[in-house]
Amino acid sequence: MKFIWQYLRKHPKLLIINTIGAFGFILINLGLPTLLAQMIDNAIIPGDSGLIWRYAFFMLLLTIFGFAGRVVNSYASSKVVSTMTMDIRNDTYTSMMKFSHAEYNEIGVSSLGTRITTDAFVILQFTEMILRLGVITPLMLVMSGVLIIRTSPNLAVAVLPAIPVIILLIFVIARATQPLSKKQQSLLDNINRILRESLTGLRVIRAFNREDFQENRFGDTNNDYRKVSSRLFKLVALTQPGFSLIINIVIISIVWLGARQIAEGTIQVGVLVAFIEYAFHALFSLLLFANIFIMYPRASVSANRLKEVLEKQSSIDPNEQGVRATETEGYITFENVSFQYPDADKPVLKNISFASKPGETIAFIGSTGSGKSSIVQLIPRFYDVTEGRILVDGVDIREYNLKALRRKIGYTPQKALLFTGTITENLKYGNWDATRSEIEEASSVSQSKEFIERLKNHYETVLSEGGSNLSGGQKQRLSIARSIIRKPSIYIFDDSFSALDFQTDAILRNQLSLVTQHATTIIVGQRVSSIMNADQIILLDEGEIAAKGTHKELLQTSPLYREIASSQLSEEELNQ
Repeated sequence: MKFIWQYLRKHPKLLIINTIGAFGFILINLGLPTLLAQMIDNAIIPGDSGLIWRYAFFMLLLTIFGFAGRVVNSYASSKVVSTMTMDIRNDTYTSMMKFSHAEYNEIGVSSLGTRITTDAFVILQFTEMILRLGVITPLMLVMSGVLIIRTSPNLAVAVLPAIPVIILLIFVIARATQPLSKKQQSLLDNINRILRESLTGLRVIRAFNREDFQENRFGDTNNDYRKVSSRLFKLVALTQPGFSLIINIVIISIVWLGARQIAEGTIQVGVLVAFIEYAFHALFSLLLFANIFIMYPRASVSANRLKEVLEKQSSIDPNEQGVRATETEGYITFENVSFQYPDADKPVLKNISFASKPGETIAFIGSTGSGKSSIVQLIPRFYDVTEGRILVDGVDIREYNLKALRRKIGYTPQKALLFTGTITENLKYGNWDATRSEIEEASSVSQSKEFIERLKNHYETVLSEGGSNLSGGQKQRLSIARSIIRKPSIYIFDDSFSALDFQTDAILRNQLSLVTQHATTIIVGQRVSSIMNADQIILLDEGEIAAKGTHKELLQTSPLYREIASSQLSEEELNQ
C-alpha cells in the first residue's frame, strides 16, 4: 500500500473529488430504503396518495444525486489510476535504462518486460478497485451498521454473527492466495522468456527442425501456469457463493424474526423493509471489501516486483557531479586492468596495459573467449574494472559524469542493432542535430549510401523491428554510419566489419581512416586483413596480452599471431 500511496498522493484534488462522489453514492443506497420505509408506513398503508407522490419526488432527486456521485467517483478514480499507472511505467522504464548489464542479467530481460506491463496492470486493477470500492464500502458498512442498530437492536442480533465469519474467510483466502500469486507471476516470466527466445531464434529453430521441441517446452510452462492459475481462481471463486450463502441465511433470519415482531406489533412493515436493505448493504459492502483483500496478495506481489526494479541501484555509478569536460580529446590508457564478470568464477581479463593517442588505431585480435569484446565494453563503462584503472584524456573513467564520458565515444556493437523507424531516424540516433549533408557523408563513408538510394523511399525508408528488412551487412554499415555521425573522439568497432565482403571492408576502412584522423580508433576483429594497418595490434590469449606491435613486428615476434595470419592470408600477402 505504501508503494501505491506514494503515487496516489500526487493527486489530492482528484482523491477529494473521488471521496465526495463516494458519499453521493452511499447517500442513494442508504437514503432510498429510509424514504421507502417512511412511504410504506406513512403513505401507502394509510392510502395517502399525495404523500406517496411527495416521497416519490424526493426519491427521484436522491437517485439523480446518487447517480451524479457515482459518475464523479468513476471519473476521478479512472483518471487517477490511469495517470498513476503511466507514472509507474515511466519510473520503471527510467530505472531500467540506468541498469548496467549486471542488473539485466540478474533480473532477466523477460522478467523486466512482465513487470512493466503485467505487474503495472495488476496495480492498476487493484488501485481502481480501492478508489471505487475501498472508499465506499467501509463508509457504507459503518453507516449501515449505525442504521441497523438504530432501526431495530433486536433484529441486529441476526446480522452480527455473520460479520466475524466473513472476516475469517477473507483472512484465510488471502493467506492462501499470496504464494500462488507469487508463483503465477514467476511462471508468467518464464512464458515470456520462452516466447522471446522462440521469436528471436526462429531461424535457428526452423533450421534444426526443433519446432516440436519448442512447442512442447512452451506448452509445459504454459500448463504449469494454467495449474497455478486454476488453483488461484478456484480459491477466489469460492468467495462469491460462500459469502452469498451467508448473506441469504442472514436475510432469511431477519425476515423470520421480523415477521414474528410484525405479528406481535413491535415493528412496522416499512421498518422491516428498510432493515433488510440496511443489512443487505452492510453485508454486501463487506463482500465487496473482501474482494479487495483477496486481490491484495497478487497486487502486493506485483508491487514488490516493481519496487525491486525502482529501488535497485545500478552497479555503475552515474556520478552526476563528475567530470564533464577535459582539455584533451582522444587519449586512452589502460593501467594493469583486470576484469571479472559478476557471475563468473575467474577473471576474463588480467593485467591489461596499453595507451593510445588521437590519430592512432588500436586493434585487438585473439581466439574466441580471449576477452576482446570485454575490453571495449569497459571503456564506456558497461561494466567497471575489477582491478586497475582506465584513463580517458587523463581522467579515470569512474570520475566522469557517465553521460559526458559516453558522449566522447562512438560505439558500434558486434551485433548491429537498429530501431523501428526511418533510416534517417536511426542514423540521427548518433547525433539528433545532424544535418542532411552530415547524414549523407556518414552514409558514404560507411558504404551505405549506394544501397539506401536504391530503396524506394531512400533515407525515409521505414525499418522493421531490429532492421529485419535489411541484410546483415546493410545493418552493420548503418550502425557504423551512426557512430560516424556522432563525431566522437574515440571510435570503438567491436567486430563491426564481420558481415562485410572483403572489397567493401577494404573501401570502408580506407574511407574511415580519413574521418578518424583526429580520434582514437579501437577495432576488435577476427580478420587479420581488417586490422593489419593498425598502429598497434594487441594479441590476446586467455585474457592476457600475449603480444603487441604492428602487423610486421608481430609476424616476426609472435608465433601465435603468425599462425593466425597464415590461416587467413596468402604467402604473398604475408611477405608484403
